[in-house]
Amino acid sequence: VFKDIYPRYKTMRGYSVPRKAGWDCHGLPVELEIEKELGLSSKREIEAYGIERFNERCRDSVLRYVSDWERLTERIAFWIDLSDSYKTMTNDYIESVWWSLKKVFDQDLLYEDFKVVPYCPRCGTPLSDHEVALGYATVTDPSVYVRFPLADDPNTKLLVWTTTPWINPEVRYVAVEHGGERLVLAEPLVHRVLGPDAKVVEWFDDGSLEGRSYEPPFRFAEPAKRAWYVVSAEFVTTEDGTGIVHMAPAYGAEDLAVGREFDLPVVHMVDEEGKFIEAVTPWARRFVKEADPDIIADLDRRGLLFRTETIEHSYPLCWRCSTPLLYYALTSWYIRTTARKQQLLDANEHVDWYPDHVKHGRFGDWLANNIDWSLSRNRYWGTPLPIWRCPQGHLVCIAEVADLAERAGRDLSGLDLHRPFIDEVAFGCAECGGEMRRVREVIDAWYDSGSMPFAQWHYPFEREDVFSRRFPADYICEAIDQTRGWFYSLIAIATLLWGRSSYEKVVCLGLLVDKDGRKMSKSRGNSLEPWELLDRFGADALRFFFFTSGNPWASRRVYPEAIEEVQRGFLRMLWNVYSFYVLYGNTEGIDPTTVFIAPADRHELDRWLLAELHDTIRTATIAMDSYDCTGAGRRVAAFVGDLSNWYVRRSRRRFYAPETSDTDKAAAHATLHETLRVLALLLAPFTPFVADEIWDNAVRSVRPDAPDSVHLADWPSTDEALIDEALRGSMAAARHAVGLGLQAREKAGIKVRQPLAKAEVSGAGADLAFRHAAIIAEELNVKAVEVAPEPPSGDAYIDATDGTMTVSLDTELTPELRGEGMARELVRAIQNLRKKSRLAVSDRIHLGMEAPDALWVEIEPFLDRIASETLAVSSIRGAVEAPDGKADVTIDGARVTISLRRA
Repeated sequence: VFKDIYPRYKTMRGYSVPRKAGWDCHGLPVELEIEKELGLSSKREIEAYGIERFNERCRDSVLRYVSDWERLTERIAFWIDLSDSYKTMTNDYIESVWWSLKKVFDQDLLYEDFKVVPYCPRCGTPLSDHEVALGYATVTDPSVYVRFPLADDPNTKLLVWTTTPWINPEVRYVAVEHGGERLVLAEPLVHRVLGPDAKVVEWFDDGSLEGRSYEPPFRFAEPAKRAWYVVSAEFVTTEDGTGIVHMAPAYGAEDLAVGREFDLPVVHMVDEEGKFIEAVTPWARRFVKEADPDIIADLDRRGLLFRTETIEHSYPLCWRCSTPLLYYALTSWYIRTTARKQQLLDANEHVDWYPDHVKHGRFGDWLANNIDWSLSRNRYWGTPLPIWRCPQGHLVCIAEVADLAERAGRDLSGLDLHRPFIDEVAFGCAECGGEMRRVREVIDAWYDSGSMPFAQWHYPFEREDVFSRRFPADYICEAIDQTRGWFYSLIAIATLLWGRSSYEKVVCLGLLVDKDGRKMSKSRGNSLEPWELLDRFGADALRFFFFTSGNPWASRRVYPEAIEEVQRGFLRMLWNVYSFYVLYGNTEGIDPTTVFIAPADRHELDRWLLAELHDTIRTATIAMDSYDCTGAGRRVAAFVGDLSNWYVRRSRRRFYAPETSDTDKAAAHATLHETLRVLALLLAPFTPFVADEIWDNAVRSVRPDAPDSVHLADWPSTDEALIDEALRGSMAAARHAVGLGLQAREKAGIKVRQPLAKAEVSGAGADLAFRHAAIIAEELNVKAVEVAPEPPSGDAYIDATDGTMTVSLDTELTPELRGEGMARELVRAIQNLRKKSRLAVSDRIHLGMEAPDALWVEIEPFLDRIASETLAVSSIRGAVEAPDGKADVTIDGARVTISLRRA
């Protein structure tokens, strides 16, 4: 819905807004679902099943969900063209992606290397750095301290933390007598690790530890070169552990870098499924994490384990299948994004971020610390990496199918560019004549997603004019975690190709959590089914909740009661105003388009409402121009509250009462009609369904030339001349005084229906409020309103204050005031009986009242008022014949029976 609101707004502001839908089709999520359906659990099983059959199932599953997404898209009023969508799995899209990769290749930015990479053993593929950032979790792992005896002095043991050891050349190391053995560790850590009684017996200065050999705890392989000796690296720290750590060049990026520096062997003891190889006989074919306890027990049994602990730390999991990642040395393909780091940072400078701190914070830091993009995936359902290689290692990167067909010497126009079909296309090497075959990898699906600005148009092969008009995008929107995903892939690819960002404005969305602030998940049982919420509350309530419950980038608590509050509060209030207008518009037969009463000549409530309406237009427009739909939505909601609770409530009788002049009645109808017309326009981007209903029934019914839908109409413009700031200020002061007066009534325990003699207003704003003394008197049900220099004293006065303004009520009741209060109670009871008897609001009645003498004497002076306010053409003391409704009520402790019959 956040992707929808600003395009709707910009359309109403006169912009051309393309609405091309798109579907990301490739990647591990699709493959994992098919694996589950087929009962497959490894790449070997997939290949035994057949890549062609497997990918066909992947293609079918993507199409299977399109209709579900289309149905949801329409239900939430996401205005997008579903009939002209792009799919990342089409040949046209893939060919455009190939073209972009050829551009990168030609800049010498696409290369193959042997590196330690984050690797998912379950999925059997490396992950990019930005994918890794999507899947961290807090885990508990063993932390072990192991004795490594020196080869030339077995009684002296290196005390190594975790799993040929590293030391820091800037740190001093010592040998310590401890429990009858000599242990070597960093001097600053001696007492922390071994306690206060540990005694240093030898100091190793000037790098005397470096190069010394040790006995490894396991010998499952005998490397061809020297392996087990001490080396140094500056990033070994003394913040924890022992200052000596174990190094495994095949399983750590820093380990591999240091290993290359010292020409250490790179030996894999773990296979690509994350299991120990057969040579590791005690734990062969066991997943490495599962074998931890047995390995620790083995070290302990052989006297090599010094201490074991557990540590809680953040560890990367596969963002798709939640398997713990391994850091694993592999040959992979990379994009040298580090060579364009400054260009990426410069491109980001031209992007407006909402919230703005993301620009130089979360996203800017990510760009500044960006590493080369791990592009290739050892999988099946994805865009094939368009690199062909001959046995001599010559490379060709293919940019288009026509070039590939020419090289292969056959027509490839009908070829599915996915595996395994593309793997069968071979051609001769132009340099050596050898056969060139495609490398087997597919690419990171995030590269697919980041290519959509051009690949959706099959650029540059066609629609260059469309692409040039629509690049870069004015606006994109996704969750905040996409700073490591789509936001990054979009800006990275565009910068590599054109030296600039592919978007200009970004709204980041916060995460959705449950009522208690916990992350939603099916396993926790706290996730919400969208269709249940939509069926129960409707799309407008759900949309307005998201837009107004907090800034888009803030995490928000989503639960049914919160959405119901929007439905029962804001939307019901709006609907009641709309229903009121329709009811009395039909009853009175007034066509508001024929009313030509200048605003200046209308009732002050009309002028106040128009002032507030145009201030709302002004405020909402400024907010929406600043991509602040929360501020805009909240201002509109506040206005609807004022409209319902102040204007309609105070003006109600002007719409139908016989004593209202025709001019005033017409002005009220015209004012409310104009207000609803503007509200429909203001709400169109927020609540599309109710806005269109109001437009169709309240606007188009009397304005045949109005657009067929509110969504085809222009955003309203502000008429500054109608914003009477003096009137707004004085009415605000009056309403504030009313609020304080009601607090004083509540403090005194006196209902509003009971008239009081006087209210005195003092303090800041009292003079402004007094401009509307008649309104204050009606609202507080007092006979007089006065401005006082200070609050009056005396037991009869009850006051309420906010520290600046004070309202004091005279609570002394005369017999006349008591009688009028009883009459008001009786009017309320009669109105309830009218409603219960299903009378129309315009129906006249015959009224009967049976009351004790004492009560009748007090209400008798007010019988005409009772009849007028209840539309009674006659009233008697007694019961009417053949009543349509009858009820007993209690007034001031006495029973009164009322009966009525439609006249």
